[in-house]
Amino acid sequence: MLESERAELETRLGYVFRDPAWIELAMTHSSRHAETRRSGAPQSNERLELLGDSVLGLVITDRLTEVFSNWNLGRLNRAKAHLVSAGMLSEVARRLELGRFLQLGAGEDRTGGREKRKLLADAYEAVVAAIYRDSGSEPAREFVLRTLWEPSLADGLGSLGEPDAKTALQERLRELHLEPGEYRLVNSSGPEHERIFHVEFRMGGKPLASAEGRSKKQAELEAARQALESLEKAPAKEN
Repeated sequence: MLESERAELETRLGYVFRDPAWIELAMTHSSRHAETRRSGAPQSNERLELLGDSVLGLVITDRLTEVFSNWNLGRLNRAKAHLVSAGMLSEVARRLELGRFLQLGAGEDRTGGREKRKLLADAYEAVVAAIYRDSGSEPAREFVLRTLWEPSLADGLGSLGEPDAKTALQERLRELHLEPGEYRLVNSSGPEHERIFHVEFRMGGKPLASAEGRSKKQAELEAARQALESLEKAPAKEN
């Protein structure tokens, strides 16, 4: 990695490495190591990924149990699983544009490795571990909270573990003896890695609620919540 590239990456991460070798290692995929190992290039980021997974799990578990002290164990586990999932971590990696800086083998690069969910999630975990190795637990914790926790909280982390809005909506519609309705994708916009989906929930051919989300599922859940709000005061019909 060129010095200018490393400086740009550190700006995106909000962290400057005391020992640049750590971020070099974090960005080196096993496919690149396999091709260049004879030249003395860094090993792959697999060991950092393993360490980063543990550091990440500790930070997120600590924060969840501190902030949501009234949640039961099941809800805490569901929230943790969501936050450390490959899908969530790859989204964070895309926001940080880690794919641009990954050191990949030629074959992996040709097959779209910079956009693969697992590679991006692994790279994020490796960065967490690289910061931990470079400066210790507190800077690593700060990085995780700033890049993963705080955006997730803003997106509605507090609703995790509650009944699924789509299921709750269908139950309410049955109580009111109404048709199930349908979700319809109206449009999507934005670049491929930051796509925004606009979904409507329709009944009788007319929209009852509409919402946007970073995925179709997220948009549908938000549309369902809005539809529930509009139905909550409607009395159930007697059989």
